[in-house]
Amino acid sequence: MPAASSSALASKSLAPRPLYEEVAELLRQRIFKRELEPGNWIDELRIAEEYGISRTPLREALKVLAAEGLVTMKVRRGAYVTEVSKTDLADVYHLLSLLESDAAGVVATKATDAELAELQKLHKELEAAAKPVKAGKAQKPNTDQFFTLNEQFHMRLLAIANNRWRDQMVADLRKVMKLNRHNSLLKTGRIAESLEEHQAIMDALLARDAGRTQERMREHFANGLEAAE
Repeated sequence: MPAASSSALASKSLAPRPLYEEVAELLRQRIFKRELEPGNWIDELRIAEEYGISRTPLREALKVLAAEGLVTMKVRRGAYVTEVSKTDLADVYHLLSLLESDAAGVVATKATDAELAELQKLHKELEAAAKPVKAGKAQKPNTDQFFTLNEQFHMRLLAIANNRWRDQMVADLRKVMKLNRHNSLLKTGRIAESLEEHQAIMDALLARDAGRTQERMREHFANGLEAAE
């Protein structure tokens, strides 16, 4: 990754924020993109040199990521990208299933027609991303775009349900889930299955059937966990 001065990092944001938050976001994205793999030791000196900053904001950034569960701090050994165990993953999916199915039930009964139309639009974009496109000699769906739109759909549903405490918990849990995202979506047929599950959720939402929407969302997370393991 090219070196970046502290002033260059700060200029990336429209609204001023502490340098350590900018650094935390850069590292967060590197973790999500697998540039920093689970279990990897984080070389603080090298990264500080790359970014053209002192180790103080870097260490503050690592504390932020540790609080999110993305980084594990080991005594006298430094910081490591968190490795998610099967138990960790099952616990995260269980909690997400509870929180997001509850939100989905709220949306089914309380969302406006315009808000449901927003979700329908995101679903159509998800369908487009799932269509195979030419990638070299093969035909493959746009996995990265599908993942991005999938997350947007879920986060918009949560925003419509409008419970900031639930939103905060889900946001933290989803960061941990992202550590394993490639394992789930790259499994053969998983994108098509996920799309079908989203269609079932959307159908239940449009029918304003809270119970069925909750059930379809729970099934979606159960299938997602099975694919991720």
